[in-house]
Amino acid sequence: MKITVIGSGYVGTTTAIVLASMHHQVISADVDRGKVEKLRRGVLPFVESGLDKLLCEMHGSGQLEFTSNIEAAIRDGQVIIITVGTPSLPDGRADLRYLQTVADTIAGSINEYKVIAVKSTVPVGTNRWLSEYLAEKIGTAELFDVVSNPEFLREGSALYDTLHPERTVLGGNSSRAMAILQEIYKPLDSGFILTDWETAELIKYASNAFLATKISFINEVARTADQVGADVTTVARGMGMDTRIGSQFLKAGIGYGGSCFPKDVKALIHTAKELGIDPKILEAVEAVNRTQTEYYLNKLTDVLLANAKKPWTIAVLGLTFKPDTDDQRESPAIRMVEQLLEHCIEIRILDPTIQMPTQTPWPDEPKIAVCSTIEETLSAADAAILCTEWEQFGKINWKETVPIMRHPILLDGRNYYEPEHMKAAGIHYIAVGRRS
Repeated sequence: MKITVIGSGYVGTTTAIVLASMHHQVISADVDRGKVEKLRRGVLPFVESGLDKLLCEMHGSGQLEFTSNIEAAIRDGQVIIITVGTPSLPDGRADLRYLQTVADTIAGSINEYKVIAVKSTVPVGTNRWLSEYLAEKIGTAELFDVVSNPEFLREGSALYDTLHPERTVLGGNSSRAMAILQEIYKPLDSGFILTDWETAELIKYASNAFLATKISFINEVARTADQVGADVTTVARGMGMDTRIGSQFLKAGIGYGGSCFPKDVKALIHTAKELGIDPKILEAVEAVNRTQTEYYLNKLTDVLLANAKKPWTIAVLGLTFKPDTDDQRESPAIRMVEQLLEHCIEIRILDPTIQMPTQTPWPDEPKIAVCSTIEETLSAADAAILCTEWEQFGKINWKETVPIMRHPILLDGRNYYEPEHMKAAGIHYIAVGRRS
């Protein structure tokens, strides 16, 4: 099958490489020529475990090509998979400008029947709008069918999730188009959910919003645990053993981030309000997440004010929103740094994906220093904050850091360490909802 994937971000690139490995003829198209040139050289423009190796394998196979000629890529593809971004607008709506640009390009380039699969996360009603919009622009609805085909990839595990999907959702009004996509995805051995456009779109939003809800719920429980002296990790384990609840996404910390949960919760809130629904639960989920960094930063500040003079030197361990990715979008670590800047003389960042300040949101901020070793990061620091649970941070010998820190204080924003171990090492340890 000749497949064109439009958009070369996490979803698009992973999808294109995996489909090529399944012996389809794949064109990955993007307007960003710099990104296209990197991919042509076999270089991923982002960090994603295992994907770089598969890209190299596909590089000389003849199954995969990269181009910035979107029009030609559309003409060549029998199936067009759209994976362009839909970022949040200031009011929470999903920004569909990139999708509309792709739609206009398809309308001006289409030369024969195409299945148009929308993997981009879009508000309920978007696929129906796209079908009607294309029919009007092209002058006929006979040359295409639109199918909602949402993705459920986790950054850091995108390759595994693409190869081993727990479900494949296809929403549309054409049995012909759905059958073509089922045939493409059949080797992945996934269960199919065949439905209409609106239901498929809502499955995606409801899934991400529910996972975000579990995170905010356990984070609010962690605040209670702080006050009563309970251990939220044991609470979560006790909850998770109940199969009705499950253990995933019940890990307390400083909040969720990334390109999906914050954006999708906002978009679902906006959609609900447009429909006259008061989304109390979703707004509470967002509020807890927004204030979680401030809540635990206040606990750290109380300790610092009792032990250290301002301005402080703070070490930040991890800036990405999760490990095994270079994605900093909506990262709680960034909110932490923003709130600390006015109180600090220096904030030192240690993250394996960051080598220079230009790779941070503060390229020209003199208070920001990017470090390459734990010793450099912690030397004479008034406190450290663990924001991302990178594997290398689990290997730190905290007992050896006590003499080099000005004040051996650690806020563990991911409950990565055990309180008794940190206490034995001589660290003033602040955890999230744990006796420390």
